[in-house]
Order: sequence, then structure tokens, then C-alpha cells
Amino acid sequence: MWQYTYILENNKGYQYVGITDDLDARLARHNRGEISSTAKYVLWKIVNFTAFPTRKQAADYETFLKSGSGTVFRHKRLSPKRQYE
Repeated sequence: MWQYTYILENNKGYQYVGITDDLDARLARHNRGEISSTAKYVLWKIVNFTAFPTRKQAADYETFLKSGSGTVFRHKRLSPKRQYE
């Protein structure tokens, strides 16, 4: 079964990075407020995901995306460009 590292974003621009083996179910749980770290910022959308054959690879990529250089990479290369007024 594939493992996914995903990036969520809400309408205020907050991002969350996580891993799962079922993207649709996990997004639904985030949007129902069942995940404590994202509950107060609902409604989320998936802006990027990457599939890996093992959970370790997905977790390693998640760790990178949450690091300082990974956060810069995530915002510069993996997130949709927002229009600023």
C-alpha cells in the first residue's frame, strides 16, 4: 500500500504537513475537526502530495518538509502561488 506525504492549506494560508495511506479519509478527518493540531483552522484542501512505497520514506520526507530548509522549499516549490493585494 502506498504511503503519502501531504501538504494541506486553509484559506488563511496556514499549512500542515502529514503522512497517511488514505488521502481522502485523512482530509475528511481534518475538515471534521478530528485532528487536534488542525481542528481550529478548518477547512483544509490538499495542495500537494507525494506517494512513497514505504512509511519510512514518507516519514523521512515529512521530516524534511517540516525542517527549516524544507519549509522554504515547500513554500517556494510545492505550494500554489497566492496573489497578494
